[in-house]
Amino acid sequence: MPNIYSTDFSSSAYRTDTLIIGAGQAGLAAAYYAQRAGLECILVDEQAAVGDVWNLRYDSLRLFSPAWASSLPGWPWPGNPLRYPTGKEAAEYLRAYAARFQFQIHHQQRVVRLQQVGNSGYRATTAMGQQYIARQVVVCTGGFQAPKVPALTQQLGSEVTQLHSRDYRQPSQVPGSGPVAVVGSGNSALQIAADLARAGRSVYLAFDERTPAMPNNALMWVMLKVGGLLRASRHRPIGAQMIARPEPVVSSDLRAVRRLPNVHLIGRAVTAPTPSSLQGQHHTTPALDAVLWATGYAPDFQWIELPVLDASGHPVHYRGLTQFPGLAFLGLPWLDSRGSALLEGVGRDARRVIRALAAGRMAPVEKMNVNVAVLR
Repeated sequence: MPNIYSTDFSSSAYRTDTLIIGAGQAGLAAAYYAQRAGLECILVDEQAAVGDVWNLRYDSLRLFSPAWASSLPGWPWPGNPLRYPTGKEAAEYLRAYAARFQFQIHHQQRVVRLQQVGNSGYRATTAMGQQYIARQVVVCTGGFQAPKVPALTQQLGSEVTQLHSRDYRQPSQVPGSGPVAVVGSGNSALQIAADLARAGRSVYLAFDERTPAMPNNALMWVMLKVGGLLRASRHRPIGAQMIARPEPVVSSDLRAVRRLPNVHLIGRAVTAPTPSSLQGQHHTTPALDAVLWATGYAPDFQWIELPVLDASGHPVHYRGLTQFPGLAFLGLPWLDSRGSALLEGVGRDARRVIRALAAGRMAPVEKMNVNVAVLR
């Protein structure tokens, strides 16, 4: 087996046993278990500081889980465990977590190429030209990378400002004083619609009324934890049923939006009858100043130069492990369970994946639900 450390690379290349791409919640959880396993590791991240991704979200953002159900492994949230932390608090918690365990993190290093080196290692190259050589790599960039918008965007004219929720921070950045549409059927759409309405804007919310809603209180979280629903694997019957259902929204947030007199629910967006309006299943908006698309994200793993993606660009894996030795993923929605993309749930996945990598295990091909011969 070739020795990757003797390969003729630039002397400026960093060499490590384990390279973790992404220093968000998944990357930090992976680093925690790598550290405990005695694995030398380096984390690389495109942001200037740990937690910056949370700081870049809209100002009114709050976690959908209480602090006591949102901790990374090895260190619970400080402060009142019953509160629902803000996005700013989440950023502070992640920064403190990284400092507490003294992880080696290289910031402002966005990986643009990941290649296999022989049969026993990987080379990552960043936009800055820095190279990293590692025996194993854990990709922790998450599944929320490229903003996803519908074809309706092309039907609107230039007089309508269009923003994706990724770029929204606060109501003052939305130009004009006239009507605004928020399109989406998730929790972010509800929070942003309420944010804009409370700032005095007339908001037309294109929300699919078939979206299920559930309470978000202490009792619900106790039931989820005790009942094990957040840990139910997608490869088991209960998890398979859960993943097939639409993602619920917080019922209290939906009620709060319905009570706001300047929020008008128009149903799922269908078309744009004019260059400045949207038609929902039930109502049509007046001429709009802006449309805010809270329509989710698509994966962006095209920088991985290995046949490990399916036709839609999603990584093919089994509970985070791939068919390539030493290559794994963490932090993806439903990587294994509903909790896989949550602050606390990612720790369970990280422990299992790091242990498997340390033992040299790969994904069992017979359990992967995609024919590996068609991977690109």
